Amino acid sequence: MRQPELAQFSEILPFWKKLSESEQNEVLDHTVLNQYPGGKNIHGGQQDCTGVIAVKSGRLRAYLMSEEGKEVTLFRLLENDVCVLSASCIMRNISFDIYVDTEGPTELFILNAAVYDRIAKENSAVGSFMTELISMRFSEAMWVMEQILFMKLDKRLAMFLLDQAGLEGGDTITLTHEQIASHMGSAREVISRMLKYFSNEEILSVSRKGIVILDRKKLTEYL
Repeated sequence: MRQPELAQFSEILPFWKKLSESEQNEVLDHTVLNQYPGGKNIHGGQQDCTGVIAVKSGRLRAYLMSEEGKEVTLFRLLENDVCVLSASCIMRNISFDIYVDTEGPTELFILNAAVYDRIAKENSAVGSFMTELISMRFSEAMWVMEQILFMKLDKRLAMFLLDQAGLEGGDTITLTHEQIASHMGSAREVISRMLKYFSNEEILSVSRKGIVILDRKKLTEYL
């Protein structure tokens, strides 16, 4: 690992300075830096113990998928974010599969799960970080479930569009109706009808080229 990459990696892990020199060396010896194209599955299905993932650059999507192939996004992972749910083999009580895909060209540090697990058991700072991170991710997942169960679709869609626009850095959203439906755990036809409603209200412009937010103020009123 080159010096700039090592500097970023050590900054991503808040417990790095609390590791002994031998622990730091062991972590580095069992960490790889991989590059992936957009739309690549990183974890899930047959890849049940990828390891602890730290995002060097790019963006990941973590989601659930039913037996019928229906998806719902739980959370996104951005630059410098860490995911331990991709090391599910070291978490004995997790009985559901989480899938993780890239959303564009992405570089990931991947730390061997068994090494992380052993160090976490020996070093309280590492163990505490894992517990806090798992708690945060489950809170995010529960918030998604709460939205699906109790929130009206127009509000959910407005929230999603505003969040996605923020990720894309403007008012244009390049996702297809099918992709939005997968993120939200809904059907494409339902999402298309809601987008058409927003379009008729002159809140959005919807075309084959994408979705453009025309009136953020009116869209925010649905929150």
